Amino acid sequence: MRLSELAKALGCELDGRGAAEITRVTGLEDARAGDVTFLSNRKYAKHVAKTRASAIIADASLKSAPCPIIRSRQPYVTFAEALALLTPRPAAAPGVHALAAVDASARIAASASIGPFTAIGPGASIGERTVLMPHVVIGAGAVVGADCLIHAHVSIRERVTIGNRVIVQDAAVIGSDGYGFAKRADGTHHKIPQVGSVVIEDDVEIGAQSAVDRPAVGETRIGAGTKIDNLVQVAHGVKIGARVLLAAQVGIAGSTTIEDDAVFAGQSGAVGHVRVGKGSIVTAKAGVTHDLPPGSAVSGFPAFDLGEWKKASVAFRRLGRPSRAPRPSPRPRRKR
Repeated sequence: MRLSELAKALGCELDGRGAAEITRVTGLEDARAGDVTFLSNRKYAKHVAKTRASAIIADASLKSAPCPIIRSRQPYVTFAEALALLTPRPAAAPGVHALAAVDASARIAASASIGPFTAIGPGASIGERTVLMPHVVIGAGAVVGADCLIHAHVSIRERVTIGNRVIVQDAAVIGSDGYGFAKRADGTHHKIPQVGSVVIEDDVEIGAQSAVDRPAVGETRIGAGTKIDNLVQVAHGVKIGARVLLAAQVGIAGSTTIEDDAVFAGQSGAVGHVRVGKGSIVTAKAGVTHDLPPGSAVSGFPAFDLGEWKKASVAFRRLGRPSRAPRPSPRPRRKR
């Protein structure tokens, strides 16, 4: 694709000549002729002068470069769009593979692609242009919307509802039983039937080997645009709002509510029955044990205000250190 065509497709102005042929997107230091690179973090501005790329995506703060500049207000978003244009995903052929097992009562859109060794249960529904990769299992009565991509070995259990444009990475499980047991008088545990539902709204992505559990009653719900990383546990009855980000190994205990635009960094989590306010940030390894008002930023366990945690961490490091004894004052010289 010619550079001028790429800039037009991205809806950006081009500062410089557009004749170069562009074949891929790559980083500043690795770029060669035929590549387009990007600058979204000013920390890497020092590498611009030496780049050998045929073009760079940057905002107005970059005054000059040794190559044409694709001007963007959001360079990182434009980088992602360029990547999609230059490395499109191979289209899956519509139809049901001969080695798939599809119940006669299931409804499969004509434009959907059903891979080998998939199993689709009674009354399930698969939407237009949705792709099921090999070994996917769709339970009875489950609904998968349009333009979804369900990767290999994913299990979408009975009566789960998946919206449109949802991506589920390999080996994730949606609708597994919640962790619910009633303790008997003799100390043994009686399993509580987990018969509630799970709803995944539009434009959600769920990472590899993550689990979203169903509750005994009611529903577990993940809001539109939420992005979940690998190895994340969302327990029964959790309500997650729109555009929430859960990084790898996050754990959210049962019946917790996470409001829109919240962020949980890696290996952080929340206990059950708490509410995390809109736009809150929970830093890596932090554990939320109480309700957080909107806009909170917390760290540590139990999690508390990030600014206070930074002060406390300085104090922690000083604990156990021997205190410095004050130096004795010099003796005054005797007059002769």
